Amino acid sequence: MPWSNQGGGGGPWGPPPGGQNPWGRPTGGGGSSGGGGGGPGPADLEEWLRKGQDRFKRIMPGGFGSGKGIALIVGLVAGVWLLSGFYRVQPDEQGVVLRFGEWVRTEQPGLRYHLPGPIEEVYTPKVTRVNRIEIGYRSAGDPRRGTVERDVADESLMLTGDENIVDIDFTVFWLIKDAGQYLFKIRDPETTVKKAAESAMREVIGRTDLQPALTEARQRIETSTLTLLQRMLDEYQSGIEVTQVQLQKSDPPGPVVDAFNDVQRARADRERLRNEAEAYRNDIIPRARGEAERLIQEAQAYKEEVVNLAKGDAARFLSVYDAYNQSREVLAQRIYLEAMEEVLGGMNKVIIDPTAGGGQGVVPYLPLNELVPSTPSGRRSSETGN
Repeated sequence: MPWSNQGGGGGPWGPPPGGQNPWGRPTGGGGSSGGGGGGPGPADLEEWLRKGQDRFKRIMPGGFGSGKGIALIVGLVAGVWLLSGFYRVQPDEQGVVLRFGEWVRTEQPGLRYHLPGPIEEVYTPKVTRVNRIEIGYRSAGDPRRGTVERDVADESLMLTGDENIVDIDFTVFWLIKDAGQYLFKIRDPETTVKKAAESAMREVIGRTDLQPALTEARQRIETSTLTLLQRMLDEYQSGIEVTQVQLQKSDPPGPVVDAFNDVQRARADRERLRNEAEAYRNDIIPRARGEAERLIQEAQAYKEEVVNLAKGDAARFLSVYDAYNQSREVLAQRIYLEAMEEVLGGMNKVIIDPTAGGGQGVVPYLPLNELVPSTPSGRRSSETGN
């Protein structure tokens, strides 16, 4: 070694004081068995360095300054440079490769390779993370009271289709669909999404009346806004996919909210009264129709009965008249007997044979009080007369 011949083996630092080397051991023995240190001494280290130098000289006889040494150094540097082009794209990322600052391709997850810098460089943005943008309000966490919301009137106040003002707060959720377009097609992705979402919401609200916007049209507003916003971002080639548009609040402006609530209550009362009237109508009209139908059916039955009876009486009279024309005396006698039977059938009768004692001056006794139907009042009157 170069320093082994300088002043008694002290190395480049000179002879150590007290006959010791820089490691605090005596400079006397050089082997592993000398000195009692139990480890490799300085002589062993110098021997190892000497052997390394010999091997290097055999490989490159001229040293690093020779052509072979320079080539070896260049080769090692080039190998390290080429190996630096390997990179890994995680499952939630996309690799965007730039060649001299120009976007050339997009890589999917896995172990990939690009030409090392400064030729190519790579960006790996997260593409599965769902981003959130609040429009019309800002939320801030408060450890004592939870989430605190601050209204942004410039973003939330919108004009409806019937020229009323509504206060709309909504949230947009989005993620990166194409990392290359996301990085190089738009300047500020978050601001672009925010402005486009506000524009889309204003367009949808401008086609919607106030009352539906506050009540039943919330789902339709969210769907229409998402569709319009996605179409706008696709036209911008933003590489962004909107996953959800969520309405947080849809109310009238603060200064008129009391009046609006009064109107809402009046409309609710009107709807309630209308429903009650509708229920009453649905109850009374079917019953009236049923009653009318019943009367019609009864009249129809009565009509059929009277007509059929009249037809029967007429047919019976005609049959009797035909029989009378065939045998007038017999039929006249029969009719007379039937008539007398009908008239006298329910009466009390006393039959006197005119031939019995008519010439002898006998006056028949008629028990008139027994001929009268017996009633309690008649019985009392007869008892009073007696």
